[in-house]
Parts: sequence; structure tokens; C-alpha cells
Amino acid sequence: MIYEVRTYRLAPGSLAEVEKRFGEAYEHRKKYSSLSAFWHTEIGPLNEIIHVWPYQDLADRARVRAEVGKEPNWPPRISEYVLSMQSEILVPFPFSPQLKPGKIGPFYEMRYYTIKIGTLPDIMRAWEANLPERMKLSPLVVVGHVDLGEVNRYIHIWAYNSMDQREAVRAKAREMGVWPPPGGAGRLLTQANKIMMPAAFSPMQ
Repeated sequence: MIYEVRTYRLAPGSLAEVEKRFGEAYEHRKKYSSLSAFWHTEIGPLNEIIHVWPYQDLADRARVRAEVGKEPNWPPRISEYVLSMQSEILVPFPFSPQLKPGKIGPFYEMRYYTIKIGTLPDIMRAWEANLPERMKLSPLVVVGHVDLGEVNRYIHIWAYNSMDQREAVRAKAREMGVWPPPGGAGRLLTQANKIMMPAAFSPMQ
């Protein structure tokens, strides 16, 4: 399983119209393959939409996209509002949850870290050892490394029912010593995050 994470930066004031048009077009697109999630940013880099598409592998992605290319109602007619587009192929860590439809938010935090070359295996081992205790506090949505796009980067997404819960969970994890995994800071070059909320048509709410 791989995920294509597509991030579009929008013109200010266009989000409502973009989500409306995207949702209408998605009704035609989903007969080819379904979204995992569709979010817009609430805190962090504003005026962004993030849509995540699951595929079995790159060959499956190519096949689906070739079929969708014949669909007259796709892509959504939003180009007039899109300032930039970015696509990344995310390969989940072997122990990562899969993105499944359901309500576990509605607040989602995406954290994306650039790492030192060659440190990914150590990061994965530390995560695997510590994640079970951390997930007792709040659910992990997905964690994986970027295979195509900005390399030497990994992304993790967490779900919370409120921003207050996020603060409480993070404080509790530090207090218990279960998170972050040991050695992490020494392997990182940059860190960034964004708080996202789902569109009405997102399978993940």
C-alpha cells in the first residue's frame, strides 16, 4: 500500500468554493478509486487543501490515473484558484495503521520532518518500540517515509477530538516518558506541522 499526498496552495478566500467544486467532481471520480482523506489547513500554512489517495503500488496508481484521464468530470474545475501543487508518494512504515473511513478527528495534526541521510532505519526501530504506549493516549492516523517527492523526509498524522485534548495528550506523553522516541532530535534536520480539518465529503472525519 502507498499513499499519494497531494497538497494544493489556494488563493485566499477561495477555500469554500474549491471544496464545493472538488466534492461535486469527486462523485464522478470515486468510481475509479476512493479518497482516504481530504483536509484543509486550519493552523500552519493557510489556504491549503490536502487530499490523500491510496493505491496498491505505483503500477496501480498509473492504471487508475489513466482510466480517470478519460473521465469528463475530472479533474475538478478549480485551476483558477490553485497557486501551487505538490505531490508526494508516502510509503507507510510496516507497523503503521491504514487510513480507513471513520470519525476519529475532527482535528488532525500532520507533522513532517526532514531527516539526516541514512537515519531512517533507526527512526523506524525507535518508533516501533515506543508507538504502542503512545497510541494508548490518542490514535495515530499514518506514519511513513516519502519515496517520491521531497526525499529524506517522513510524515506522521495524528487525530484529536479537540485542541485541548491535543495539548493534554502531548503533555501526558512527555510526563510518562513514552514520547517522543529516544534519539529522535539527533536525527532531524527540520520539523514542521499543520493542523487540518476534514471537508464534508472526506471519508475520514
